[in-house]
Amino acid sequence: MKRFYKIMLAAVLFCGGLQVKAQNDSIMLYFSTEEMPDLIKCLPPPPDTVGIDFAYDIMRYMWGKTERGNVARAVIAYRDAAWDFDSLFAEFYVPFGLMISKEGTPEIYRYLVNSLSTIDQMRVEPKAFYHRKRPFERFREHMLTIYEEPYLSGEGSYPSGHSQRGYAVALLLSEVNPANADTIMARGFMYGESRVIVGAHWQSDVDASRLAASIGMARLHTSQAFLEQLAKAQAEFKWLTGTWPSTNDASQFVNLAEVVPDAILEIRYYSTYNFVGTRVDGYEEPVALLTRQAADSLRAVSDDLLKQGYRLKIFDAYRPQCAVDHFARWATDVNDTLMKPYFYPEVPRDQLFKLGYIAEKSGHTRGSTVDLTLFDMATEKELDMGGTFDWFGIESHPDYGGNPKTGEYNGNAKITAEQFNNRMILREAMLRHGFKAIDEEWWHFTLKNEPFPDTYFTFPVRTLQ
Repeated sequence: MKRFYKIMLAAVLFCGGLQVKAQNDSIMLYFSTEEMPDLIKCLPPPPDTVGIDFAYDIMRYMWGKTERGNVARAVIAYRDAAWDFDSLFAEFYVPFGLMISKEGTPEIYRYLVNSLSTIDQMRVEPKAFYHRKRPFERFREHMLTIYEEPYLSGEGSYPSGHSQRGYAVALLLSEVNPANADTIMARGFMYGESRVIVGAHWQSDVDASRLAASIGMARLHTSQAFLEQLAKAQAEFKWLTGTWPSTNDASQFVNLAEVVPDAILEIRYYSTYNFVGTRVDGYEEPVALLTRQAADSLRAVSDDLLKQGYRLKIFDAYRPQCAVDHFARWATDVNDTLMKPYFYPEVPRDQLFKLGYIAEKSGHTRGSTVDLTLFDMATEKELDMGGTFDWFGIESHPDYGGNPKTGEYNGNAKITAEQFNNRMILREAMLRHGFKAIDEEWWHFTLKNEPFPDTYFTFPVRTLQ
């Protein structure tokens, strides 16, 4: 027993080191409580205190008490009682295959926190509605996790919040790493058993919670925002684990100048006039390359805008992975501020990664993204967009100065009505012909149906033969 309590103390210290305050500052709920399924209508009521169902609950409670004698399992159950995201995520490190953290895996972390916070809402009403007495209260015995007793006493036990979270995390992570779904789901199942072992819940509470997590997940899959964040989480996992497919095959790419002959090319990363201040790795010639599909769609954009008196001016198209790696190396050198006055005067170098201006992967490397502006054939000048390409600041956001969805100008002091309207001319033409925009850069567009959404290419930028 002395050995058991020493191990238990170590577990307490371990959990305490992991616990953090709830991350409420950046949570985005995919649905409100009212929009989520009503578990009172979805789930059967908990068993009455008579009959075989409740007898089974009692048998499982007795089983849980015997499991406390298994020191290794008891320690896991004790850890599983921690009610914070970081401790929860840490328990899935081994089956998932990657340590999850806000800093190390920001997209996976955001995906989990937003999803769990949305699903968490469902358990509140049934707990209050059924107000089921917990096992340790009914038998007047201490839980394994005695510290939980003060705030669990008097709170309904049906369904189990911990079990719902644990099973939901398993479902969520299985979509990110399906190759490990069996072991991930086994850990999620085990998480629920831990609540029986510590004496916090009946087995029927746990069973209902697993069903509740599945119901919540089904609802999340109807949210476009959830699906987009899932895709980001999957991409991040592939990138960090080295499973991201890459290729040196340029056979499906074309020279943009041959498909869109009216386009003007000013390939900034071949020159020294860019935020790095030197020619970027992988740009061997000042040419623009795109997938055939993206180039064909851009030709339609060009033909459309030519009728309005504009030509396309291309700053960047396909970008090899070595160029993205060059950006990442540059961002870590805080002493290199050569181009700061021209591209990022108000952004500290050590914040470039955190603010999203520099990343370790880029949609450009998939071959269907282009950075561009408009050239006015009447004035023979670039159209005034109220800011330069690759300016690191909120002034580059499409909604800075107005609503890009409606095209309405809001009277911003830094962006004039004419500049905002010029941005909308480009944006609307790109969207009409199959491209999608992003929220941070007015010049950046990606083909909606890009042919290689999961492939990052490595061949250099040079004229294709």
